[in-house]
Amino acid sequence: MMIKVNFNGKELSVKEGTRVLDLVDEKEKRSHVVCQVGAQIKELRYILSERNDGMTIRLLNLSDAEAGRVYSASLRYIVAMAFYRLFPDVKIRFFYNISRSISCEALTKNFNMSRAVERISEEVRRIIEADLPIERVTVTIEEAEEIYRKFHLDDKIEILQYRPEKTVHLYKCGEYYNYLHSYMVPSTGCIHNYKLAPYSPGIIIQYPRHDLDATIPEFKEEATYCKTLQRAYNWAEKTQVQTVNDINRKIDRGEILEFVQMCEAYHNRQLAELGDAIEKEIGDVRLVAIAGPSSSGKTTFCNRLRIELLSRGIAPVTISLDDYYFEKEKICEIQERPSEKLDLENINCLDIEQFNKDLFDLINGEEVTLPRFNFQTGKRERGKTIRVEQNVPIIIEGIHALNEKLTKSIPKHQKFKIYIAPHAQLNIDNHSPMSVTNTRLIRRIVRDMKFRNCPAASTIDMWQSVRNGEFRWIYPNQENADYVFNSSLGYELCVLKKQAMEALTQITSADPQYLVANRLIKTLKYFRVIEDDSIIPCNSLIREFIGGSCFKV
Repeated sequence: MMIKVNFNGKELSVKEGTRVLDLVDEKEKRSHVVCQVGAQIKELRYILSERNDGMTIRLLNLSDAEAGRVYSASLRYIVAMAFYRLFPDVKIRFFYNISRSISCEALTKNFNMSRAVERISEEVRRIIEADLPIERVTVTIEEAEEIYRKFHLDDKIEILQYRPEKTVHLYKCGEYYNYLHSYMVPSTGCIHNYKLAPYSPGIIIQYPRHDLDATIPEFKEEATYCKTLQRAYNWAEKTQVQTVNDINRKIDRGEILEFVQMCEAYHNRQLAELGDAIEKEIGDVRLVAIAGPSSSGKTTFCNRLRIELLSRGIAPVTISLDDYYFEKEKICEIQERPSEKLDLENINCLDIEQFNKDLFDLINGEEVTLPRFNFQTGKRERGKTIRVEQNVPIIIEGIHALNEKLTKSIPKHQKFKIYIAPHAQLNIDNHSPMSVTNTRLIRRIVRDMKFRNCPAASTIDMWQSVRNGEFRWIYPNQENADYVFNSSLGYELCVLKKQAMEALTQITSADPQYLVANRLIKTLKYFRVIEDDSIIPCNSLIREFIGGSCFKV
């Protein structure tokens, strides 16, 4: 039977049973990773059938986010395959690391990674040059368990019990089998751009980024971020919450209350550390600046930090950066754009000169009348008049709070900068690290649906714009922070899952947001649900997203 498809802008009639890969020109096979059939991502080995009649098929290269994820997972697959070929008894784990890279570390004790790096790099090169096909196979759970045992993938056996499906997809390359919770490229030869390098205590893996025109970013040392990730890893290791299996076991054993309180205690400890640091320098610290990406929990954090400082006899004053927006007409003039195309996250949307003058006057004991921005009228109005006493810090929070340009009138030694974001070092299994960006998106989907009457599809639509702003305005300044607050809570996806799944399953396979929704559903499905949220404290950061926060009375 012949079916009609629109393939990369061309109308074609093809036989049912034709693979998408068969339609790709030989010259283009290396430059394309996966394809989009209708609203769904499919592998290039996807077989067309009658149900695809009339559909649009679009090839995706590394400038596309979904293709980038497949490429990254396929590269990890090849690295894991190389390890198995050379060191079959060695267990490894992949983590997201600094400079937008992935690290590979040995879990097997006394394994000398430094001596293995060169051999692994050479084996990866051989596997890629051989251009071996990577084929998807479907097996029963019992068959999957047998295969995983053969390849010493015990962590993958345990996660099978949380799958709602009766069958398992695996990927076969020669005699090697594995599954990395992702689609794969059609063959190892498709991985043509990557970097492997030793980076204690393991190997750093770099790959092309879709948001950098499919180029590999320059590797940059990020000491502050690196220490944060190491601290997150150490805490997860000590408390045994490194994988989804670890989390689910706590729930299955009836340790939910203990688990929740343990995670909350970690936040309390960080707040105490912050209180100690600010109190110690209170003679100098006049400004506490707080910034972090979307859905990091900044609102609750600011409230809890203020209470921590109050408990030490320090009564900070809070100033909102939002009140220093220029009026819309002024922003249009600055950006030379019509109002519907304004970039409202640009730092130049703020009246930096007035903000610096007010800060300078307040810190020097002057009485200042603050502005108040009316978002309904788009105009600034007269706000409250305040005076700040000596040894009383001013708290500011916002996307630009760590940017020196925003607070240039204040000497650096008078500023204490805090960066807040979730930094969980959590894996589905040893070979499949979980993205904290996805966790933030899930948080936001639940919050937007619950408090802003905003469906998941709308949140997903604006998410890339949010991410663009983060890369431009937040991440470049995170290394300037005096303290990084890890806002991750090990139990949170178990609490968010029920509401998030309700929102995400409303998006159908015909909707353009289905690609993202389906990816989030595939992640959430492995987590046990915490049904009763009454055990979560009312001042918990997660209450900002699920409701019941004592700070929103």
